[in-house]
Amino acid sequence: MADWKVLIVDDEKDFVSTLAERLRLRGIRADEAPSGEEALRMIAADSPQVVVLDIMMPGMSGLDVLKRIKADYPRIEVILLTGLGTKKEGMDLGAMDCLIKPLQIEELIEKINKAVQKEGRATT
Repeated sequence: MADWKVLIVDDEKDFVSTLAERLRLRGIRADEAPSGEEALRMIAADSPQVVVLDIMMPGMSGLDVLKRIKADYPRIEVILLTGLGTKKEGMDLGAMDCLIKPLQIEELIEKINKAVQKEGRATT
């Protein structure tokens, strides 16, 4: 897990900080971005394997960020987060999965593991 690199994108500062810390405690490198714009800058500088992306954010929405990631970095896997229970559009745009908030950390780690394995298969 130490070589896993995950970017968590959410405008809820406390949520993203707590989630990133919980992943770090499990040996996963987790970076944080408070907005879609910042996430795209961070991805351009140092691409993660997986992006955990909130759908509902001010400014650039998660779905807009997802479209850009899939257009510019198609090998990055995206796991969407939503509190609304809607996921169809995100899945249609190329997200690997969509989790409903509040989420269970073990479920997220399981999805990250699947994403890293999928990304690893794509590189061989």
